[in-house]
Amino acid sequence: MHGAAALTVISTGLLLTARALLGRRVLVVTVRGPSMEPTYRDGDRVLIRRDILPAPGRVVVAEPPWAGTGRGAHPVPVPSGTVMALSERDWLIKRVAAVPGDLVPRYLPSLAQVPEERVPPGQVVLLGDNAEVSLDSRQMGYVPLGRVLGTVVRVLESR
Repeated sequence: MHGAAALTVISTGLLLTARALLGRRVLVVTVRGPSMEPTYRDGDRVLIRRDILPAPGRVVVAEPPWAGTGRGAHPVPVPSGTVMALSERDWLIKRVAAVPGDLVPRYLPSLAQVPEERVPPGQVVLLGDNAEVSLDSRQMGYVPLGRVLGTVVRVLESR
């Protein structure tokens, strides 16, 4: 990942500011960037749960597919309880458009020509609410489920 792509991930992603709560199943994250406006704005703090499966319409926090040394490498680990390990990674906040078994959304440029009819096992399709500035499955295709950190359950503080 180089130049503008790296900047886009940072600007449309998240800054994990928080601490692990309730046995590492709940985290608080701060939204960074405009990719989910008007639903979530830069600076909003949201509560995410790691034990809620991604489902169409829900919003999740995920790593981009290329994070780590190779596309799809290094799935999200269970948090060790240290903020440092999570805050040093790139994160995206996106709405789930499709999960394994759903029809592939062919209207997305990156998925228009995939051979499968349905989203494959272990993959999800994620979209930002603010399509004009969002880096999401429109450009990057499927996101491995192993990259999903958790599902947003509520806003704690809105800016």
